[in-house]
Amino acid sequence: MWALRSIDFKIKAKKLISQTLQEYNQVVQRCKDTFVKKTKDYGTAWRVLRLPSITDQIFIKAQRIRSIQEKGKQLVEDDIRDEFVGIINYCVIALMQLSLPEDAEQTLPAEEVERQYTHHIEENIKLLTAKNHDYGEAWRDMRVSSITDIILMKLYRTKQIEDNEGQTLISEGVEANYRDMINYAVFALIKLDAGEKVQ
Repeated sequence: MWALRSIDFKIKAKKLISQTLQEYNQVVQRCKDTFVKKTKDYGTAWRVLRLPSITDQIFIKAQRIRSIQEKGKQLVEDDIRDEFVGIINYCVIALMQLSLPEDAEQTLPAEEVERQYTHHIEENIKLLTAKNHDYGEAWRDMRVSSITDIILMKLYRTKQIEDNEGQTLISEGVEANYRDMINYAVFALIKLDAGEKVQ
């Protein structure tokens, strides 16, 4: 009897992980499409941004989401989803800035940007798979407002690490925080697409 329950649990877990990966890929494809289109419109102007400036851009977006959650209404009609998309895309920009050599050109071909974007998202999917294995899809029981708070917490951590010139005693560095923020923002979008309230 116990063996049957164990098998049933494993089957359900595999189905849920498969569903998560499908939903995750749908969200990041939407983010990537936006990013690629903006690259074609604006080029790689973001290359001029230093990491603290990118962190501050993400902070502004997360703070707006929290402000709307707390007030229960918004005066500017930009969709909250767009702010989460912006968080994801700025985090990918940060990861690209971290991985590009110091002497890289400011202007990058659109094809190279798309390749880099895909690479960093694939790395994040590996992280997602590993953490889902350990935590068992716990994010599905979280509120969108809690996800927003966690993103803000990770932003404050990132700001502190930047203020310490990248030095940490025991904590993960800024890259790990950017990757976590991508995943949490994706989770928020999955929940919002499923009809969950933003509060």
